[in-house]
Amino acid sequence: MAVTDEAIEKIKEMIVSGALRPGDRLPKESELAAELGLSRNSLREAVRALSLIRILDVRQGDGTYVTSLDPQLLLEALSFVVDFHRDDTVLEFLAVRRILEPAATALATPRITEAELDALDAALTALGPAPSVGELVAADLEFHRSIVRHSGNAVLCSLLDGLSGPTTRARVWRGLTQEDAVARTLHEHRAILAALRDRDAEAARSWATVHVASVEMWLRSTL
Repeated sequence: MAVTDEAIEKIKEMIVSGALRPGDRLPKESELAAELGLSRNSLREAVRALSLIRILDVRQGDGTYVTSLDPQLLLEALSFVVDFHRDDTVLEFLAVRRILEPAATALATPRITEAELDALDAALTALGPAPSVGELVAADLEFHRSIVRHSGNAVLCSLLDGLSGPTTRARVWRGLTQEDAVARTLHEHRAILAALRDRDAEAARSWATVHVASVEMWLRSTL
């Protein structure tokens, strides 16, 4: 395992130093192993490991390439890990979301377009006053994803996208068991949208905090 770790580190150094850039094809296995002073087996294992976390792209019959290294691509590995969360860690995911999502919403306030705000408004109107819990949760995910996309920070956007999964079940359960959950969610979405229209970043941040914290507080009360 230590030999494979060494191989991973050496390939990483090549990428970080710029010797290998996004989209570059790696040298032939025999050549690269000789250049790095590695066995072909350890190099092969390192390539396999780096392909799993989307650093490298192994194309059968063509070779191995450095991926685009786009944050969204690299953070897919986080989503994979997050899928294995335990129910007792949902509060921790919500706490992280409560820190990051309001910040992303504030960043999006001056950037989001009027056309996008109109689209969010239309989507909320289309839901009506009493959507099903499933419809509301799906709309909630898209509502926040649309806003965060305008934060100007691809890493932040990808992190929040990866963190949304573990909290979905909590939001569904809240909608089914808390009497005013649907109405409250719609009201908070409208408040966030109004703050965005006013280009009031602090109000948008505050309402986004209230929105995430309300789910967190409900979940704490049920545990």
